[in-house]
Amino acid sequence: MSVFTYNALELYTWLTNKEDIIVLDVRNKVDFSRFKVEAPYPFSLLNISYFDFMEIADECVAQIPKDKPVRVVCAKEGSALYVAEILEKKGFNDVGYLEGGIKTWGNLLVPMLLSPDEPYALYQFIRPGKASCSYGIIAGNELMLFDPSRNTDFYLDFAKQNKCAIVKTFETHLQADYIAGSRIISEQSGASFMANENDFKGSRNKYTPLVDKRSYLFSDKGPDVQCLFTPGHTPGSTSFIIDEKFMVSGDTIFIHSVGRPDLGGQVQTWSDALFDTLQSLKHYPNEMQILPGHYMNWNEATKDLMFCASLAETKEHNKTIYAIDNKKEFLAFIEGNMRKQPKEYATIRLINANLEHVDDDKAEELDLGKNECAATAFAAKQHNTDL
Repeated sequence: MSVFTYNALELYTWLTNKEDIIVLDVRNKVDFSRFKVEAPYPFSLLNISYFDFMEIADECVAQIPKDKPVRVVCAKEGSALYVAEILEKKGFNDVGYLEGGIKTWGNLLVPMLLSPDEPYALYQFIRPGKASCSYGIIAGNELMLFDPSRNTDFYLDFAKQNKCAIVKTFETHLQADYIAGSRIISEQSGASFMANENDFKGSRNKYTPLVDKRSYLFSDKGPDVQCLFTPGHTPGSTSFIIDEKFMVSGDTIFIHSVGRPDLGGQVQTWSDALFDTLQSLKHYPNEMQILPGHYMNWNEATKDLMFCASLAETKEHNKTIYAIDNKKEFLAFIEGNMRKQPKEYATIRLINANLEHVDDDKAEELDLGKNECAATAFAAKQHNTDL
């Protein structure tokens, strides 16, 4: 078999189907440590630099089992092709390289249907490379989006494939960890860009301010989408209650954590706001399904590989946080688990506020890497371990 290309979705499918393959990442160790392929199940992942293959090819090849398919990954594709051809010459007979490089894994979106028994279609778009989720609801011939990523072609194509028009695109807050897609989607589709002015009033986005407790409706027989201001992660953090059954919680509530209130440099003020928000949300119906903006790792997924849990389950997972009954202790918890935010976040905020513009290559560089938006002792410990 000659060397071939594969795409990010094919890689995701192989890994979620537990196929016995070797993923060989030939980027340098620094880039590999910052961002790598991850999956819900264990798999063989090797990091051997492309430069090592150039200098000591035989020693590199000796580290790779010959009895398994090899899928090579690099930054932009060329280095992976170079290594794949070396492996083929050395007798490997099932070798592919990732088309477009690691950025295609970082931008991959996997649609999962959350509402098979409802008259509307609620989708979770999982972004494995960012450990994040965006959402879409189709009712009739209309589509509403929540927190779309910069892979705007995916959402536009998704709407076209489902024969519907994007009518609204909502932002749960001014994102810091990834470049948002609402502005471009709005410009290209005519959809209304909906955002909380407590985060967006200083931006140059053409948006419609959200109204707390207001319901946003489809033209015909769609579910009620109620806006709920939930400040704390940011002053303008917003959640959306869909059909009184689902809550798109943004970065306010996660399954195994809650949102960080320290990213804006106003730790006490935002911590107090988040405490009040959590106290309010914990009294919502326990059966309400929480749809988070991020996950920490794949052990949060359901057996169907979706990120959705009842409010009761999220409270149980985070019972030590919800047990805190005063703002002073809550602030102490936040301060005790703070960690330095990535330097890229400041630039990403400016881009999402339409106050700064970068070319596609720089945007890709900024946008890669997992999110760090959760406030948990685990996350702080993990961060310190990685330093």
